[in-house]
Amino acid sequence: MRNAITDVPGVLVGHATRIGGGALTGVTAVLFPPGTRAAVDVRGGGPATRDTAALDARHGGREVRGVVLTGGSAYGLAAAGGAADELGGFVPAAALFDLGRGGDFSARPGAAEGAEAVRAAGPEVASGNVGAGTGALNATLKGGLGTASARLPGGVVVGAVAALNAVGPSVDAGTGLPFAAHLGLPGEFPGARGDDLDAARAVPGHAQPFNTVIGVVATNARLPHPYPLAAAAQDGLALAVRPAHGLTDGDTAFAAATGTRDADPRAVADAARAVFARALVHALLGAASVTTPWGHLPAYRELYPRTAAAYRGN
Repeated sequence: MRNAITDVPGVLVGHATRIGGGALTGVTAVLFPPGTRAAVDVRGGGPATRDTAALDARHGGREVRGVVLTGGSAYGLAAAGGAADELGGFVPAAALFDLGRGGDFSARPGAAEGAEAVRAAGPEVASGNVGAGTGALNATLKGGLGTASARLPGGVVVGAVAALNAVGPSVDAGTGLPFAAHLGLPGEFPGARGDDLDAARAVPGHAQPFNTVIGVVATNARLPHPYPLAAAAQDGLALAVRPAHGLTDGDTAFAAATGTRDADPRAVADAARAVFARALVHALLGAASVTTPWGHLPAYRELYPRTAAAYRGN
């Protein structure tokens, strides 16, 4: 097990990352094996999505080849076209707001980055400042991309990949710990404890007009409908980010079920809730500080070095 969404058999992930020259953005493509059914749950007042209506829960889930997660807000949804051309199939997408964080408001992903992410897809999943998490911001901390997985009885696997770009914080100011760190598997977040809280409180804020968390949860379970998996992922988001699903958020969780293993749907939903939250903790801990013409984006590891050191030792 890689502790990644690609632990679900047949699921692959690829990134296109743009850093420098005014850019701080990217694309993540999540590819599924044939026969995978997908659904989506969108919450908050500011979503940026493409073709999510086709995954309406009332229609029982639809077969898809993949999903695109992208930066660039609504402009970045052009990346889905490049991914669809590369795959030759239907590819829904969701975008997060990172415009201007690299210094150039017009530097955003397009069709070329979508196709690049598809071509790069494989079983290893990089995290932190990569793909859709490249320009992500979590309150006053640098956000990023994270992934996690869990194994259930009978060979059932549940995995998630998510980009943390939320106006709500993910860190308890009283302890310095990520809200969802307690959901970690044994040894996943070892020795975590807060450090240098005064410095963390002194970090200046940034203009945050729009924010969102976007991600995918997948399983090889055979489910009556994939939508409850997406709803559970949104519950996991609310455990990791407080508050979530606000007026300026466009929190979007895709769910995909390959349907090759029998499973208790309630157990799968419980696992999805925890796995999505853990993926967001990895997104926070894996992010690195960035300084651009827009400003300094300090990472959790810069402000909480002892906790981050324990994480890197995992």
